[in-house]
Amino acid sequence: MSAILRKVVEEDLEMIMKWRISSEVTKYMYSDPELTIEKQRKWYKEIMENQQFEKYWVIQLDSGVPVGLISINNIDYVNQHASWAYYLGNIEAKGKGLARILECNIYDYAFNNLNLNKLWCEVLEFNEKVVQMHEKFGSKIEGKFKEHIYKNGEYHNIIRMAILNEEWDRKKRDTDYIKISIEEY
Repeated sequence: MSAILRKVVEEDLEMIMKWRISSEVTKYMYSDPELTIEKQRKWYKEIMENQQFEKYWVIQLDSGVPVGLISINNIDYVNQHASWAYYLGNIEAKGKGLARILECNIYDYAFNNLNLNKLWCEVLEFNEKVVQMHEKFGSKIEGKFKEHIYKNGEYHNIIRMAILNEEWDRKKRDTDYIKISIEEY
């Protein structure tokens, strides 16, 4: 399986909204939003105005089927770091090796195209599979935010993970992954 990352366009908003409010996606997110197409348009306007510091792409299979969203956020060019996240809204895309492709290619983009030194993410602690996946590709746990998110009547810990440019340079030599096209901003 392979994919491309293409910039979000206004015609994607309804699809993204459906993904974002699905229980399969929201269970791993900080919030369970009540979205409307008007709120989506406002979000889209904000990200278009803030493209220097936030970049969003639709994950699209080579077949043309969109399956999720990936982003690099909080881009700090002075300190050379940013956060990243993604989700698959199309359940059929899960378990087919797409996570490896996405993670490795977003590392390449962050370090080679944005010239960052560090890329970090946050994961709800109960999402052990994602923590293990990030570790597999070189990210390390930097800390834990205890009882950081209150969701569904209980507090959840957040695991903060990161990888440095030099760590990815070493790790990618031993990592087999398909290079994909990422639309430039």
